[in-house]
Amino acid sequence: MSEILFKVYEIEQLKANPYVKHVSEKAITYTDAFKTRFLDEYHAGKSPSQVFRESGFDVRTLGEQRIKSASNRWREAEMRTEGTKDIRKGNTGRKPTKHLSDAELIAKMKIEIETLKQEREFLLELRKLERQVKRQDAAQSKKSSKSSGE
Repeated sequence: MSEILFKVYEIEQLKANPYVKHVSEKAITYTDAFKTRFLDEYHAGKSPSQVFRESGFDVRTLGEQRIKSASNRWREAEMRTEGTKDIRKGNTGRKPTKHLSDAELIAKMKIEIETLKQEREFLLELRKLERQVKRQDAAQSKKSSKSSGE
């Protein structure tokens, strides 16, 4: 992501472009149609800046680095099975919990209970070790105060 923030008028200008799905002061989300068009024209021999310019973008507003990064990202994504489609929404890393059967829900809860038990044991052991260190520090400070007092 670029460090350069878009100004209000630049955001409005970008929002007016039909190839922009969403724009904030920091980032732009392009439509899947634009990504496909970009790749088609890029493979036909056009430069990334030329494709952006011909698609109604002000390349000075976007900046060379943002165009280059988008180009690289989309060319890499083209090799994946899902292509350039925006997959962020369905890519949470967790299985949905809405459609679990009773057996799956019980198994999930058992794992959670076991994890909590292990965490509790760890915290109890940590507390025990902290008390031991405090006792050792107190004993050490008593010894040092006795030896300095003599």
